[in-house]
Amino acid sequence: MNLRVKLFTAFVTLIIVPLCVLGVVTFMVTSHSIETKYSRQTEYSLKAISYSINSVLKQMDNVTDNGIATSVFHMALIAKDPTKQDLNDAEQLNLNNSQRNFRSLLYNHPAISYAYLYNLQGSGPSSTVSIFTKEDFNTLSFEEFKAHPLYQEVMALNGVPKWLGPHEYPEITGSDPVFTQIRLIKELSYFKNIGILVTQIKNWDIELIFRNLSLNRDMQSTDFMLVNDKGLILYDPNKVLDGQPIQSVMKRDVKFGGDFQSFKTAFNGEKSIVSIYHMKEYNWSLVSVTSWSSLSQETLVFAKWFIGITLVCLLAAVTFNMVFMNRITGSIAVIVRFMRKVEGGDFNVQVHHRGKDELHILAKGFNDLVERVNGLFQQIQKEQKQKAKAELRVLQAQIKPHFLFNTLESINVLAVQNEGEKVSEMVHRLGNILRISIQDNEEITLGQEIEHLQSYLEIQKFRFQDLFEYEIDIPPELRSRSVLKLTLQPLVENCIQHGFEGIGYKGMIYVSCWKERGRLVLQVQDNGIGISPRQLAAFEYMKSDGGEPPESKDMQVNHERRGLGVRSVADRIRIHYGDVYGLFICSSGTTGTIIQCIIPDNEWRDMDDSERAAG
Repeated sequence: MNLRVKLFTAFVTLIIVPLCVLGVVTFMVTSHSIETKYSRQTEYSLKAISYSINSVLKQMDNVTDNGIATSVFHMALIAKDPTKQDLNDAEQLNLNNSQRNFRSLLYNHPAISYAYLYNLQGSGPSSTVSIFTKEDFNTLSFEEFKAHPLYQEVMALNGVPKWLGPHEYPEITGSDPVFTQIRLIKELSYFKNIGILVTQIKNWDIELIFRNLSLNRDMQSTDFMLVNDKGLILYDPNKVLDGQPIQSVMKRDVKFGGDFQSFKTAFNGEKSIVSIYHMKEYNWSLVSVTSWSSLSQETLVFAKWFIGITLVCLLAAVTFNMVFMNRITGSIAVIVRFMRKVEGGDFNVQVHHRGKDELHILAKGFNDLVERVNGLFQQIQKEQKQKAKAELRVLQAQIKPHFLFNTLESINVLAVQNEGEKVSEMVHRLGNILRISIQDNEEITLGQEIEHLQSYLEIQKFRFQDLFEYEIDIPPELRSRSVLKLTLQPLVENCIQHGFEGIGYKGMIYVSCWKERGRLVLQVQDNGIGISPRQLAAFEYMKSDGGEPPESKDMQVNHERRGLGVRSVADRIRIHYGDVYGLFICSSGTTGTIIQCIIPDNEWRDMDDSERAAG
């Protein structure tokens, strides 16, 4: 993952995501707070409605209490003709003043819709005493009422009023939206049960209560309704859900009759907050339904603002990433790319920089550092080349005195013996050796190297008569190849001075050469005494770059010979051609020693691919 993606990911992870989480948490907390606050306010509103409804019903309770106290209902029940006790036809002149006042109040009360009495002491048609007539309404007979569950409940209340809501018992109250009071009538002298009063009142006052306490619909969409403990909607001010079970429009199951409860659910297909307050003195509950969309308008406004701000932040982040971060990360990416080039060995790279900020300082510092490293690298290369040339000069300087010393010693012996022809031949051989040795060229042809080797071998054969023979097998086509001068002579010298030391048979030196996939293999083989494993181990240092080998006693015997021998050739090849080239030695006490010198074939490297394949 590049730096640009990391920075953008960090911005989103550390700023945008926490901002979104904060917004969601704030939205949820705000919604919960609104719901809780609204539930409290609704509880107070439902309590107020409950008190108002209770006042209306208590007022009617007081009216009927007054009728019982003035014996109006008692007189109607004990009249000779109970069926003619309608207030419209009664002879008010035969009543006392209290009875007349109550009858006037009862008749003129605007809420009373219908009233009648059941005579507990009568039977047949005379058991029902009508106080107010009502068209299109047939009163339930006393025998049927006695079989109704309400009868036992009213009797158990012993005179306490029992209120019925609309649609609860249509067989008793009819289909009109009225509230019905049923109570037991007693004779005040002996507290004897003499009748049951049924009074129906219109819902005007209750409707007025709901209308006055309803909230402004421009602010909130709230509906109130009255529900009994069985979930039947008794009264809906909107006249829409009257007489329907509340579970038909609300998904959540509710148990009525408990404490105040408020919850969020779907009501009539719309997400709403439903609050329920139970009226303690009646088997009814007041229900408030408020649309959540209207209630959460402020929260939705907050959510819209939050989403808008988040989008603006995202747009700002993308703009910042494209305008500023692209420049920062792009400059850093360029420097990283150039650093990789420097790692690959390219020290000529330069970062183009503009401006005067920290990126300019970073690019300038990188360029300065690369220039210093390039300078140091070139200086080291120059010093290495100088060191390699110095080592070659030292090695060659060590070889020349050695040849001269041995050759001159041999010529001196011949001169003392007055061997003029042999002296002439020795001088001729020495001339060939010196002519090649004093050349400034580090490399000569393989043919010149063989000529030099033959001169050396002839001189050595004179010095060590009958000690060895030699054979040189070099293909003519390879004699034009380039080799380091004085490569084969030290290897042959090693055979003569060490391989043939103390042998009882005639030694043999075989020099050959062949090419092998871009390399020349020069091989010097003898049948001498071989090299011991301990001495072979001393040549392992030639595989590495540094350090002198740990010297053994064998290696300390003749320091000059060791410098002119195998080690000198191996060092020169390694310095001149590289570490992949050098000497390979195989030796045994019974078969002698084989030394292979591996050097590059310059002519093969100059060939094209087709020529190499053909070769």
